Amino acid sequence: MQTYSKGARAERELLGILYGRGYSVVRAAGSGVNSISPDIIAVRMGRGFVFECKAWDSSSLSIDHDKFESLRAWRDNALMDTYMAWRMNGDGWYFIRLDEMTRTEKSYTVTKKTALRIGRRLDGIMDVQAGK
Repeated sequence: MQTYSKGARAERELLGILYGRGYSVVRAAGSGVNSISPDIIAVRMGRGFVFECKAWDSSSLSIDHDKFESLRAWRDNALMDTYMAWRMNGDGWYFIRLDEMTRTEKSYTVTKKTALRIGRRLDGIMDVQAGK
């Protein structure tokens, strides 16, 4: 239950950040127990983002094949930018596009080293969306 609480707290944190920046936001009920919906959807002025949130203190972040394929289908159907949102302890949020994850036998994964090298933060996503 501690893992769920940590994850839910992180989702609510990102939800609050997005809302504070003027986005209409929704956190999907049961997102942690099914693979049919992302954790957070954020929309502003007809453009939006989809986030699958993880708050892991680990050297890598992984999601199983079914969840990954569900996110990819969601992205393709909704035509919304879709990211893994990784909250790293003491360093905040990093955002990984689905195509930046590596397929392994059991999951799709990205290492912390790769996420830090990519270095994508929320401002970077918003700048791209705004055409800056």
